[in-house]
Amino acid sequence: MEQAVAAADTAWMLAAFALVSIMVAGLALFYGGMVSVKNTLNMAMMVFGALAVVGVLWIIVGYSASFGNSLGGLGLLGDPLEYFGSSKLLDAPATPGLPPAIFSAFQLLFAALTVALIAGAVADRMKFGSWMTFAGIWALLVYFPVAHWVFAFDSKDGSVHGGWIANKLKAIDFAGGTAVHINAGIAGLALALVLGKRKVFPNSPRPHSIPLTMLGAGILFCGWFGFNGGSALSSGNPASVVVLNTLAASCAGICGWLVVEKFKEGHATSLGGASGLIAALVGITPACGAVSPVGALIVGAVCGVACCFAVSLKYRFGLDDSLDVVGIHLTGGIIGTLLIGLLADGSAPNAVAGLFYGGGLDQLWRQTVAVLAVLAYTFVVTLGIAKVMERFGGIRADAESEAMGLDLAVHSETAYVLDHVSMPAAKTEPADAVTAAEAMTSKAAVAVE
Repeated sequence: MEQAVAAADTAWMLAAFALVSIMVAGLALFYGGMVSVKNTLNMAMMVFGALAVVGVLWIIVGYSASFGNSLGGLGLLGDPLEYFGSSKLLDAPATPGLPPAIFSAFQLLFAALTVALIAGAVADRMKFGSWMTFAGIWALLVYFPVAHWVFAFDSKDGSVHGGWIANKLKAIDFAGGTAVHINAGIAGLALALVLGKRKVFPNSPRPHSIPLTMLGAGILFCGWFGFNGGSALSSGNPASVVVLNTLAASCAGICGWLVVEKFKEGHATSLGGASGLIAALVGITPACGAVSPVGALIVGAVCGVACCFAVSLKYRFGLDDSLDVVGIHLTGGIIGTLLIGLLADGSAPNAVAGLFYGGGLDQLWRQTVAVLAVLAYTFVVTLGIAKVMERFGGIRADAESEAMGLDLAVHSETAYVLDHVSMPAAKTEPADAVTAAEAMTSKAAVAVE
């Protein structure tokens, strides 16, 4: 029986890993559709580049630093040498249970996606080489330590010590409200401040392909069930509750955003619907194992409404958060994490009661401390990384490359190829045909731009 349960859990984790892996492509499409046509490929390359760099570092030292035995029992960082090179992960567990290799692969994607999210805040203006360097340094100095704080739990026999937020503070973060979304959101804020505004800000380029963004949002929606559900690390009831809560919040988030948009702008947009979906998914990520389905509806709706207001604040404060990483991921991550202190239901998988369920303020202050700790640490360290990189080599693309578009300037590619329009020779004189073709090509280029 024990072996059968272990096999079922492993099968679920393999499926969850596959679901999360498609989120890489989903994020590339989601971001790629929202930028101008001349930066589409660069945006996708920043996402895939983050996966490549972080993946290499994770295999070498990341898993060990995140999930190794805490150095000195302080809960600040795992022993970087305990699983150095990941060779120890080849061994099957001594007793039936989850193979450590699939757990490592699953968490590798969490690390890569967290770094990739930051790219949205600095779209259209960061050097690609500098981005790849930043991704590696940030993963080493920020993500791995914070992941240890939040995701590394003490072993049952007391032989392995985990992170301080998970074990000493006992704040709840089921799948990454602090370690993923707040972490990426506040890092995006710090990096955007150092990079400065785009030349065209606040007149940001229109999304060149909203259908591409909607497709990306749909893929992210699908993958998020593996992201949250897989964090249960089993195929039982907890994963099922998490999946239901994730779905409930998503529906409420779309409704919340569209209602605000209708009252503010007079119309509900497809981009707003996609943004509301992502805002709700961000908010429910930490809370999906702590709240009831009704609580999930509240979390999703609040995040959809609040994030819709939050994204417009960048114009008031002059912050060029290109693709609303701060407005959605930082705002939604904070709201979802704090609402656990109010809406946590003792009958949910986390088995903790919040203020509205008779638990008092105990869980709320724990959630608040976790949020403040990640905000402070990540902002300071990210700002330091960006400042040092700016001084030694620079991190912003030159004005000519920014104007030309990073697709062509950096990657020597374009996302789309427009064939010349040929005109019927019998109806037009040769000179007129050339003029007409040039006019048609010009109009097509303007439309795409």
